[in-house]
Amino acid sequence: MSAVGYRRLGAAGSLAVVIGGWFAGKLPVHDPWGLWVDHGSVAKAVGAVIAYIGLTVLVVAWWQYGRTAVTVRDTLITLAWWTAPFLIAPPLYSADVYSYIAQGSMVVEGHDVYTVGPSALDPGGIGGDAAASVGHHWRDTPAPYGPLFLLLSAAVAKATGGTIVPAVLGLRLVALASLVLIVWSLRRLAAEHGHSESRALWLGALNPLLLMHVIGGIHNDGLMIGLMLAGFVLALRGRWIVGSALIGLAMMVKSPAAVALLFIGVLVHAAATGPAWRRWAKGLLAPGLVACAVAGGATLISGTGFGWLHTQGVAANIHTALSVTSDIGLGLGQVAHLLLDVDADSVKSAVQTLGLAVAIGLILVLARRAMRGAVTPAHALGLSLLLLVALSPMVQPWYLLWGMAVVAATGRYGRLSAVLIVLSAALVYETHPMGATPPYGFVLAGLAVLLGTFAIRRDPVVPPGTLLPGPRGPVDPAADQGVSSASPERTPTARSTP
Repeated sequence: MSAVGYRRLGAAGSLAVVIGGWFAGKLPVHDPWGLWVDHGSVAKAVGAVIAYIGLTVLVVAWWQYGRTAVTVRDTLITLAWWTAPFLIAPPLYSADVYSYIAQGSMVVEGHDVYTVGPSALDPGGIGGDAAASVGHHWRDTPAPYGPLFLLLSAAVAKATGGTIVPAVLGLRLVALASLVLIVWSLRRLAAEHGHSESRALWLGALNPLLLMHVIGGIHNDGLMIGLMLAGFVLALRGRWIVGSALIGLAMMVKSPAAVALLFIGVLVHAAATGPAWRRWAKGLLAPGLVACAVAGGATLISGTGFGWLHTQGVAANIHTALSVTSDIGLGLGQVAHLLLDVDADSVKSAVQTLGLAVAIGLILVLARRAMRGAVTPAHALGLSLLLLVALSPMVQPWYLLWGMAVVAATGRYGRLSAVLIVLSAALVYETHPMGATPPYGFVLAGLAVLLGTFAIRRDPVVPPGTLLPGPRGPVDPAADQGVSSASPERTPTARSTP
């Protein structure tokens, strides 16, 4: 089958996911428009089957599309085809968007979102329907997000009156804008590193995991990734002040974006002149000061206060099976409680803290390697974000996108790329369309890992003509636009202009 054939196949898969989602997605408790309503358990079960079949078709189409040699334009057209059905879907695979609407409504109503949860809203007032639809874990949980995202949520809630359908679609437009920003950044990151732009878009944007959770599920991780990548691209081009400012805005969505400041610091240090102490000081302090100034300004403008500094860890209170440190901590805690009568939660917390400490240590090692030129700063950033996710006390499937988007544009094809491809194809099965994580979801994901590992070892997913032997390997000009294997090699370091 040709690339056009896989494009059509993937579009059919996306459409099937959305059709199933109208019956089995995360429907609101009450929709005054009567569009997203519960049609009963039988319709929900049939819808879930349709959604899973569509998802499988989409994954197969994506996997096979990766084997074709296509231009950037072809890939962008395919992305548009596969994204379009999700734009009108109800929330899929998560209820988080209801939290966003409720928290935005709380800002409009003058509630302190950093001390109380969505349950503080009047059930009959603005955002009341959204608050009733929030997952029970989050109804009394303060917002863990920064003021920038709360301002966006508040703007959507105010413009729509908190009515479910228009509010969800309004936030989906924000997710779509995030995808556009990710695409823009991926292309430029790939060009800076001499890699195939279409290849970077295939793994970093066309990825079913991103379509499901950023467009379908409307997770604000997409906005964080888009702002972070755009900021790093500007820093690579020497505009590190503007780039650091964008990282500051990304931090005001979700805090993990702050990792990028360390590697912007590496770029600034490399481009700085003068005594060694001045270059070190500029690299270590300047990007962070710019980002903190932006974060502080956004906080003051929003009027939500600095409570976000104290709510960053609330998500860690919820156990997710994908968190290795939480799983180990839980197991050790139970053993310690039985044998030594030690508080199990204390042991779990200690293991989680140790995991984060190890992640920070490894990130610093990567920063040091980037300073020595052993790895490019951008690729080191991608690896650092993957490490942070792997050792985080709470891990959701879409967290993989944080680092994968960077690695997609900066890393050579190898074992890491193969692992990310297989995980992308597997983790889509972990979550039910209504947002739950049933046991059979892990079984399906495990089967996908086995099948994907077998398939990729037998026939690597590398489009014909594309050679990626190193960090800045040659790219087949017939398989891309704007990148040529004969073009001069560009070193991805910051230029002198701020």
